[in-house]
Order: sequence, then structure tokens, then C-alpha cells
Amino acid sequence: MHFASRQLMLNVPVALTEALSNAILRGNCEDPDKRVRVNARVDEVTLVVEVQDEGQGFDFDGCTLDPTTPEHIMREDGRGLFLMRKLMDRVEQIPGRGGNVIRLTLRRAS
Repeated sequence: MHFASRQLMLNVPVALTEALSNAILRGNCEDPDKRVRVNARVDEVTLVVEVQDEGQGFDFDGCTLDPTTPEHIMREDGRGLFLMRKLMDRVEQIPGRGGNVIRLTLRRAS
């Protein structure tokens, strides 16, 4: 589909790992009885991956910290959404589908 190999070998795996970690650790609170669902679709223009947990939701914009600022540089958390937004073309929270749904979108390199 002509996606850049760097995007597929670095950007997507790192962003997806962050989304899955957040879903398991934060959304589902590490509850082994809760599920995380992943849905992916790809076409000639975009790769879209959705990660859904069974959590209560969260303040999407409020949870996106810039870990490069002096007040956050030493924190061990708060980097997931920041990384996802840096590595993917679009990261959005999809409301109204039960639990948390994060959609990661990558456009094909021109």
C-alpha cells in the first residue's frame, strides 16, 4: 500500500504499544476480567487502528502533557498520548461507544 517502512516499523508499533498500555493499565485498571479490543483497517490512503477498553473515560486533552517541559521532565508517566500524537498523523478519542476508544490514523507517505 506504499506506506513508508519507517512508519510501519517504528511509528505504528510504538503508538499502538502506548495505546494498549494505557487501555490495560489506566482504562481497565489491570483488571483481568476486562477486555481490550483492537480494530484495524487499511486502504490506499490511511491506516486506522482503534483501541477500546472498558474504562470510565478520561479527559483526553487534559491528559496530554508535554514531557519535555521542566515541570514534567522527571515524571515517569504522561508520555503515552504525547508520543502517539508525535508519531501518528491523527489521534482522537471517539465518544459514545462504551469505554474508551482511541483512534490512531496514519496517512500514506506521498
